[in-house]
Amino acid sequence: MHYLRYFFLAVLAVVLVTVAMANRAPVTLRLMTDEMAGMMGVRSAVTLPLFLVIFGGIVAGILIGFVWEWFREHKHRAEAASQRRERQRLEREVDRLQEKRGEPKDDVLALLEG
Repeated sequence: MHYLRYFFLAVLAVVLVTVAMANRAPVTLRLMTDEMAGMMGVRSAVTLPLFLVIFGGIVAGILIGFVWEWFREHKHRAEAASQRRERQRLEREVDRLQEKRGEPKDDVLALLEG
């Protein structure tokens, strides 16, 4: 299984290097229009190789997707934490009741203890 993983990573590396070598031409990336940049007094253009722009877009998309999913799944994590706290509270209550009675006489409590 590890060999398959290393093979996949090697193929991915070859593909990424090939894309980078094929897209070395410099491109100008403008963050805002020239008029807006002139009014704000900010340099809004950067010249980069095209493969950096492509790979940067991929990385930015992945990061945005991770953050989006983290926010989207917040309600599920909060519900799981609430259920975990409730389960721990109930386990403590069962333990307290068993100590109070001594030996568990109830079948359900005997199963929970075992």
